[in-house]
Amino acid sequence: MLALYGVITILALLIAVMSKRLSPLVALIAFPVLAALVAGFGLQTSSFILTGIKNVAPVVGMFIFAILFFGVMTDAGMLDPIIDRILRAVGTRPTRIVCGTALLALLVHLDGSGAVTFLVTVPAMLPLYTRLGIDRRVLACVASMAAGVNFLPWTGPVLRSSAALHVPVAELFQPLIPVQLVGLAFVFGCAWWLGRREEKRLGLLGAGQVQAPQRVLTPEEQNLRRPRLFWANLMITLVVMAVMIAGWVDPVVMFMLGTVTALCLNYPQVDQQRLRIDAHAKTALTMASILLAAGVFTGIMQGTGMLKAMAEVAVQQIPPGHGTLIPMLVGFVSMPLSLLFDPDSFYFGVMPVIAEVGRSLGVDPVQVAQASLLGVHTTGFPVSPLTPATFLLVGLCKLDLADHQRFTLPFLFAASVLMTLAALALGVF
Repeated sequence: MLALYGVITILALLIAVMSKRLSPLVALIAFPVLAALVAGFGLQTSSFILTGIKNVAPVVGMFIFAILFFGVMTDAGMLDPIIDRILRAVGTRPTRIVCGTALLALLVHLDGSGAVTFLVTVPAMLPLYTRLGIDRRVLACVASMAAGVNFLPWTGPVLRSSAALHVPVAELFQPLIPVQLVGLAFVFGCAWWLGRREEKRLGLLGAGQVQAPQRVLTPEEQNLRRPRLFWANLMITLVVMAVMIAGWVDPVVMFMLGTVTALCLNYPQVDQQRLRIDAHAKTALTMASILLAAGVFTGIMQGTGMLKAMAEVAVQQIPPGHGTLIPMLVGFVSMPLSLLFDPDSFYFGVMPVIAEVGRSLGVDPVQVAQASLLGVHTTGFPVSPLTPATFLLVGLCKLDLADHQRFTLPFLFAASVLMTLAALALGVF
């Protein structure tokens, strides 16, 4: 009976979120609480909720301070010299322009936001594409690949996986670093090939260099910039990222210390610090509330035994000896799953069930999460109709969604498959 309650809860969650009848925050709390009460757990449900919230608290703290840290660094202009140098270097050679697009998107996506990546990359590069007649689908494709493959410990999918399975972020991410490097090599290889193809199509082989247009900052942005502190800000960022990825200090601690240091260095006055925190508080609060709601969902599903009951039923349907194939299969289909599930539905509703099935068959649940990260709303998010960033990208590039999907989807799927093969070859799963 518990398995049935669990299936109904997850289906209700998926339908409500994907049909946009309820927000993820409401659905992640309401459905499991209702299921637990109907199943007869009564007031014991509150203890499940508290356990779930305690398990996700470090992830929530990490995300809040990661948003604040990278927001302050962006406000201070840490990325400005890098972006401007890229724009100056690409000139009018399509090969350089397309590769420069990949590099720019890769760097901007360090803050983990696909929307911010597209808002910076597309307006900066589109004038060059328009002037030379380069296919705008190439711009959308390359920006998508660079942002999609560049999943980092503080990006949404990694944080959701960590929260759903209650495992440290470093344990999920560190084994995937060489796999991600393979993916990034593929991204730049594709960027070079697409640029070369455009050079041939446009007859621009051997074209000379022309100064690229520079970005124009608004007066408010200019007032926030701290160009004299570029090297100091860069060193702080590198130290925070290196220590966190190495796992020497817990990520939430590093981002807390990094945020405090960045605020004191760049905006020493109390009023300035308050304004910078307020400017990024909405984004931080929105994601933090969803992660806390996910803690409620996973706490109830695990505490009531629904997750285990569903896994036991699923195990009975898998032929003997095939359990070890679960991570590989998840990796191969991970990118297309982004077209079927929004990130909250998959990572909090579907992946825990698959992980529990794998656990019953001797597969480490972490491997299921790592396989999911090779495509589900990483390489898959820029073409998914379930993510707002997709529509932002096609709008900025002035493309139809269908044209963007037909052009870009094969590249993203190939990146996901290649990284899955690399993970298998390197023994990640």
